[in-house]
Amino acid sequence: MKENKIEIRNLYKAFGKKVVLDGVDVDVKKGESLVVIGGSGTGKSVLIKCIQGILTPDSGSIKIDGVDITQLDRDEAEKSYSKMGMLFQGAALFDSLSVWENVAFGLIENQKMPRKEAKAEAIRVLRQVGLAAEVADLSPSELSGGMQKRVGLARAIATRPEIIFFDEPTTGLDPIMSDVINDLIIESVKGLGATALTITHDMASARKIADKIAMLYKGKIIWQGTVKEMDKTDNPYVKQFIKGSSQGPISVEV
Repeated sequence: MKENKIEIRNLYKAFGKKVVLDGVDVDVKKGESLVVIGGSGTGKSVLIKCIQGILTPDSGSIKIDGVDITQLDRDEAEKSYSKMGMLFQGAALFDSLSVWENVAFGLIENQKMPRKEAKAEAIRVLRQVGLAAEVADLSPSELSGGMQKRVGLARAIATRPEIIFFDEPTTGLDPIMSDVINDLIIESVKGLGATALTITHDMASARKIADKIAMLYKGKIIWQGTVKEMDKTDNPYVKQFIKGSSQGPISVEV
C-alpha cells in the first residue's frame, strides 16, 4: 500500500469571522492524482495556499512525506516547498520575460542553473507539452490562451517537482483545448511520477485526471472517493454539484 505524500488533519483557517477551512482532513498518496471539487468560495484555493506555505493555517497539521511543515521554521519548510510545482489559473506568466525565461524561472532562480543550460532545458520541456522551439523567444502576449496554459504547465514541471498543484487548469479554454490540457497534465504527472492536487469545478476535467475526488463544502471535506463511486453516490451535495443543478441542498447566494 502506498504511503501518503500529503496528509492533512483538522485544518482550520479563518479570515476575521469568516471561517474558510473548518477542520479539513485529506490524504494524497504518493503518485496519486486528487481532485478537490466545490463551488466558488468554498476554500479550495485557501487549502492549496496553506499547503504551499503562502498562508499560515490557524490550527491543524500538514504533513509532507510524514513531516508536519506547520511546525518547521521557514528555512526547513523551504525544503518541502521546493518539491512543489504549480499551474496557476490563467497561466499567470510574467509578461516581462520571454516564454523560455518563464519556463526556466525556477531553474534559474532556485536551482541556480546557468542561463544557457536553462534555456536548453526549457525548450526540451516546451516540446514535451507540444510547443515548438520557435516559441521560446516569443513573449507570452504573443500566444493564444491555450498556448499560454501549456507554457504554464511547462513551467510547473520544469523543476521536476514531486508534488504539482493545478488551480482550475481548464478555465477559459474551449472544450477541445481543455481536453488537450487534461491529457498533458496526465502525461506530465505520470512522466514525473509526481503527486497531483487539482482544484476545479470543471467536472469533465475532474473525471479525466482524478484517481480520487474530494468535495469541499463550507470548509469541510464532505465526501471522497473514486470517479465510479462519485457517479453512484447518494450524497445529495455531490449529486447536485456534478449535475450542475440549482435544485438541492446547496443554495446559491444571489
